[in-house]
Amino acid sequence: MALNIRNASDCELDLVSLGECMVRLSPPGAGRIEFANLMEVWVGGGEYNVAYALSRLGLRTGWVGGLVDNPVGKIILNHANSQNLDTQHVVTLPYDGVGRDARIGLNFTEVGVGPRSAVTLYDRGHSATSKMKPGDVDWKKLFKDRGVRWLHSGGIFTCLSDSTRQVAAEALKAAHDAGTIVSYDLNFRGKLWSSEEAIKTTKPLVQYIDCLIGNEEDFQKVLGYEIEGTDENLKELPIESYKKMVRQVAKDYPNLKVIGTTLREVVSASENNWSAILYWAEDDKFYHGPDFERLILEDRVGGGDGFASGFAYAFLAGKSPQEAVNLGTAHGALLQSTRGDTSQITLKELEHVAAGGGARIVR
Repeated sequence: MALNIRNASDCELDLVSLGECMVRLSPPGAGRIEFANLMEVWVGGGEYNVAYALSRLGLRTGWVGGLVDNPVGKIILNHANSQNLDTQHVVTLPYDGVGRDARIGLNFTEVGVGPRSAVTLYDRGHSATSKMKPGDVDWKKLFKDRGVRWLHSGGIFTCLSDSTRQVAAEALKAAHDAGTIVSYDLNFRGKLWSSEEAIKTTKPLVQYIDCLIGNEEDFQKVLGYEIEGTDENLKELPIESYKKMVRQVAKDYPNLKVIGTTLREVVSASENNWSAILYWAEDDKFYHGPDFERLILEDRVGGGDGFASGFAYAFLAGKSPQEAVNLGTAHGALLQSTRGDTSQITLKELEHVAAGGGARIVR
């Protein structure tokens, strides 16, 4: 049941992410959207963030998604190029001058502070990525001819449209058939689809997945599992009940080798208790990451993607499950210490914090 990762020498890319990347607009500091007269421009998207982070950690990564051939699309392309993300298989659509046919998705985000929570407002309808359809990408060329060791995707991409659901199935099967490890973040977004749609679409995909990522709500809303001892608002998570549910998922889908989840307790918008656990099917064991109590947040968006990229890096580097959950938890914590969705963290910083290093000034 161990991860059988393809040799780096046999592949051009260590990891490729499939998903939408958007332009994010945020008021400076903890400002409010409705009163903003200045917006910061950031780039990010659930799956894209993983490829970007791993490129910063020294791996060869790529991103597949949709773009529009206009200056807003170039913001994303320039951001990807800054970290040498491979974009050969990005689907670029012409700009019609208005954005009726396709556009770059936007999101407006307030980071929140104290008792006022972070807020994300989507403006992503008719986006270029949502227009992707089967046959747009030559998966054989990518996974077999060029070679990819790991594919990462998730529910945010899959839920965008009927056609992206088909593309997700096409991509995951092609990666699985090529011997590429597949990770998938369930990432339920109630604004984008219903639980019924999510369950119907996602269950057939699990057969192609090696590493599944999700929190308690994701497993409930996307795969239909219930956790004993929780109410409908999921205010508290009984860890032992959660572990029981994860073991049931692993029993129902024996192809799953890793199941990971972040553990977040919201003290306030400025402080969270943060950790993670990872289930390793080979020895039927849970591994716990370090506990970051009262973690001070600069920007909580992207913490889960930080976890996913940290543990993917560990496995691609041949590390153990315990090292993987340590690196994933630490990377998620570090990512939330900076503004924006994507990682600004170096490998040296990550290894220092994952090993229990402190925050004394670096001179």
